[in-house]
Formats: sequence, C-alpha cells, structure tokens
Amino acid sequence: MSDLFENPIAGINEPEFSVSEISNAIKRLIEDEFSYVRIRGEIGRVSLPRSGHVYLDLKDEKSVIAGVIWKGVADKLITRPEEGMEVIARGRVTTFGGQSKYQIIIDDLRPAGVGALMAMLEKRKKQFQAEGVFNPEHKMPLPYLPEIIGVVTSPSGAVIRDILHRLADRFPRKVVLWPAAVQGENCAKEVSAAIEGFNSLAKKNPLIAPDLIIVARGGGSIEDLWGFNEELVVRSAFKSTIPLISAIGHETDTTLLDYVADVRVPTPSAAAEIAVPVRHELLAAIDNNEARLSRAVSQILSNRSQRLLDFSRSLPRVFGLLEGPTQRLDSISTRLPSSLSSTVRLKKSRLLEISTGIKPISLSMRLENSRGKFDLQAKQLENLFGHYIDLRKQTLSSFFSRIESLSLKRDIQREHKNLKDLSLRLKKAYSFRIKDLGTKLKSIDRLRETLGYRQTLDRGYAVIRSSDSVITDKSKTLHLTDLVIEFRDGDLPVRKVKG
Repeated sequence: MSDLFENPIAGINEPEFSVSEISNAIKRLIEDEFSYVRIRGEIGRVSLPRSGHVYLDLKDEKSVIAGVIWKGVADKLITRPEEGMEVIARGRVTTFGGQSKYQIIIDDLRPAGVGALMAMLEKRKKQFQAEGVFNPEHKMPLPYLPEIIGVVTSPSGAVIRDILHRLADRFPRKVVLWPAAVQGENCAKEVSAAIEGFNSLAKKNPLIAPDLIIVARGGGSIEDLWGFNEELVVRSAFKSTIPLISAIGHETDTTLLDYVADVRVPTPSAAAEIAVPVRHELLAAIDNNEARLSRAVSQILSNRSQRLLDFSRSLPRVFGLLEGPTQRLDSISTRLPSSLSSTVRLKKSRLLEISTGIKPISLSMRLENSRGKFDLQAKQLENLFGHYIDLRKQTLSSFFSRIESLSLKRDIQREHKNLKDLSLRLKKAYSFRIKDLGTKLKSIDRLRETLGYRQTLDRGYAVIRSSDSVITDKSKTLHLTDLVIEFRDGDLPVRKVKG
C-alpha cells in the first residue's frame, strides 16, 4: 500500500487516501457484493428531467434507496413508474461519489402482483376522471353508415376474422387493418401509434381515411390487457377526431380505454354489429321513406289545387253583381214616361181650374209663361236625370273594375305565385339530391379506380384467364387449352396444343 502514500509522515502508520480513491474502493466493494439484485418496495419520489432518465426512490416502512433508470431502459419499460406503486425492481447496486450515496441502476421494473396493478389502475382512473377525460360531453356519435372502418388489432388473431364476418353479414364495408401488438411491452406504443396514424391519415388524405376506428382484442388477464390501461393509449384515444369503439376482452374485462372511447362494447363481434346497420333493413327504410315523400308531394299539390279551386268558387260572379242595379235602372226607365205624362195631366187640369175666371189674353200670356217654365223645368229634369244615370253607370263600372282588378286578380296571382314557388323548391330539392348522389358516385368510382387491379398492370404485371376465370396456380393450366393473358394495353389469346 506504499504507493498510495504521497507524503509519508514519520510516526503515523495509517495510510492516507484521496476522496476519489476511497469513493472508488467503496464502489467496487458494493458492486462486487451486489452485482445483480431484485428489490421489492414502494415507489416514492419520481423525477423526470428533460434528459429522459428517470430518478426515483424505493422505500419500505424503514428505509429508502435511490434508483436510476437510464433513458434507453425507460423507453422500453412496460410499466411507467408512478408514486405509490408497489414494484419489483431488478438491477445492480452501485454508488454515486458526487453525493456520497448508494443507488440501484434499474434494468427492469414491474408491478408487484395483481394487487399492485389494480391499485395503480384505480389511481390512474381517478386521475383521468379529475381531468375530465371520461366526461360524456367529449363523446362523439358514431356515423350511421361509415364508408371505411379502421381496425386496430393483431392481424393473426381470430378477432379480425370475426369482425370481417359480422360486417359481411350485416352491411359489407371497406376495412383498413392497422396491425398492432395487443399485449406485451409493445402493445401501448403500437396501439397509440395506430390511433394517431388513422387520425393523421384523415388530415392528409380524407378519401381513404376511416370514418370509424375499432380497437379490439380477445379476453385475457389483467396483465395481458395492461397495455390498454397505459396513459399513452388513453391520451391518443381522447385526442382522436374519429369516433372510436373499444372492444377489449370479454364482457367482464374493463380497461381505461373503455372509459375514454366513444362507445364500449363487450366483444369484437358486437363492435361490428354496432358499427353498421343491417343492409336489407336500411333498403326497406329507404323505400318506405321514398314512398312517403312521393305521397306527401302529391298530397301537397292536390291540396294547393283544391284550395285554388275553392277560392275561385267563393268569388262572386260579375254579372250577378250588376243584376240588381241593372234591374232597378230598367224599372226607373220604364216608370219615368208614365210618371211624366201623369204629371202633365195634373198640371193641365189645375191650369183649367185656375183659368176659368181669366181673360183669354191674360190666360194666353200666363199659359205661354207657364209653358216656358215647364219646358225649362222639363229640360233641367231631363239633364239632371241623364247626369244621374251616367253617375250611376260610372259608380257601377268603377265597382266592377275594382272587384275584378283588386280582389280577384290579387288572390289568383297570390295562389299562382305560391304554387310556382312550391314547384321551384321541389325542383331544386330534387336537383340537389341528384347532384349530391352524382358526386358520391364519382368519388366512389375514383376510389375504385385507385384500388383496382389495373393500376398493378401498369407496373408490368399481367392477369391470366380462362373462360372468364382468373388462373392463379400453375397446375390448373395443365388441363386448359385456351388462355388469355391481360396486359396493360389489351388481351393476348394463347392456345395450347395438346401433346
């Protein structure tokens, strides 16, 4: 040990070390004694600096030991460390000379049994509830008939086959499968990536993006389903702008994804059933609505026509309005001559009575004077009566014109306008519906051309047929003589000669 002494002092036998030498010696001693250990304890303080490393405390009722999880290991952990979680940590014990403390470098961290998982699940559930992640106002309604359905599940399991089978029975739809691990350490990352991928596709290319997402897997233990309880999956489902159905496990299995999803169903088959209606029932409903619409339009037109007819019948006849005044005018005209004659006779008789004692000359003078007055009065009376007749005629003509132009025409024009407006609205509604259906048909045809096999022919592939059947196996061509090869620019007949 003499090489450790820098300045030996006479009379002192204890060796002298530097701080780093002592620290390194303790470090080697601890690492040799505790090269790899498993520690069970409760997680205390958790620190997550920007570097990506995780610093935490493991404690029990008497002691505390510091722990470090380096970034590369933290990214691969199935269970994210949370305060209060009971875990089993595996790693090597070492020291940190900069602070004169010992610590464990953790390589793996797992919950300590089902009880710990349930406690952590309940804690996360309360946290998300406090944030309002599970609130009903965030739920989106499912589309009535989605064009494309995105499914997040394992491509090799029975779940995808069950979903496809139920969709084919009820209402065939386009299905886009996003393969993802449904258990294990990669489950949460791949499921979260699938949900975010579908939402990203909706922004970049809405034509092929799904209208509905189904996250599904079969039943299992809480450990098997734990990936669907991870915060990463819950956050991705909460941010999704596409309606999401959770079909995890069996009816008794519940995960945090079930709470945040827009709809939760007990099985993957139930997810397919709730995603689409029954096709023949929908067709029957459409036919019924079409018949009801036709009957309603016919009824409206019939009611409008009947109302117009009723209005026209309720108006008075023009000649009926003039019958009374005309008859009164004729009666007056008939009585006037006789009335005038009677008046003249009375006047003459009165004149004779008065003229009995009058001299012929005086009588002649008075007679001439009276005749002049009579002629004047008769002329005035004739003019006055003619003026009265003309005035009555003008009044009747004005009354007739006013009835015809203001009342009858106005009502008829109003009803004609209402009928014309109703016809234009009906015509616009049918034109808009036809245009909307045409747009959808063009969109579907473009999608058909995009997904069709003829795009593959442009890349140098060919299709072999026989009698309108596609040949996919070499063995089938041995018994066939007439073959047709379809290239990008046309068909090429090939005739085999039997040997």
